[in-house]
Amino acid sequence: MLSVIGVSALQDNYFWLVQPDPQEPQAYILDPGEAGAVLAALAEHRLIPAAILITHHHHDHVDGIVRLKKEFPQLPVYGPDNPAIPLLDHTLAGGESLQLGQLKLDVLALPGHTPDHIGYLSRSNSGPWQLFSGDTLFSAGCGRLLGGTAPDLHRTLQRLAELPDDTLVYASHEYTLSNLRFALAVEPDNEEALAYQARVQQLRSQGQPSLPTRLGTEKRINPFLRAHLPQIRASVERQTGGNLATSLEVFTALRQWKDHFSS
Repeated sequence: MLSVIGVSALQDNYFWLVQPDPQEPQAYILDPGEAGAVLAALAEHRLIPAAILITHHHHDHVDGIVRLKKEFPQLPVYGPDNPAIPLLDHTLAGGESLQLGQLKLDVLALPGHTPDHIGYLSRSNSGPWQLFSGDTLFSAGCGRLLGGTAPDLHRTLQRLAELPDDTLVYASHEYTLSNLRFALAVEPDNEEALAYQARVQQLRSQGQPSLPTRLGTEKRINPFLRAHLPQIRASVERQTGGNLATSLEVFTALRQWKDHFSS
């Protein structure tokens, strides 16, 4: 199982430092949207960066690359083939298996938030799998459609839901409490979501992150992974005033509801 350090930065981002071996200083940087926080964390933990891994091109995931490359000129950058990602060395589309030193990751195509979004999955033999989901799957939520489509995001989340329930999900934003407010508006009687909200409120009051989350938990509380369920369909139909024939129609209306939701 990988050792993972979360770097909190910007308004609500997490960048992840991934160590294949906690006894060795090599670390891989996930989605560095700001260099200063990453450099401070590397120094604090006495880590040596080995590569940068990008999930998608948005500025809060890539703006730290140029400075990090100035500090570490040999640092390779992996990510989707997108011109908005600076200094990209190795393009990925999903389906690849990366072997970077001791780090082995499967690259997953996760279209939806953006068309070329990817994620990284560690299939550990000594602990739960670990998924770095970028802005695709959040705790209690999912990414907005910023260039991608609802059918793509729906299919992507359905595929992620097939991973083992104990998979640890490392998303890129601390959105959990706001997502839970929406989830409970959709499904107010979901007792597990209510209990999870209380746990997350306690964590956040102590300055602790809500991530990683477990996929099994998300399947019980996250409405975007539950669009196939009758109670979600009924709730969305009450909101929209129409009949929704398929789980994709429910999902699409759910995403639109969230886009305009104000708690």
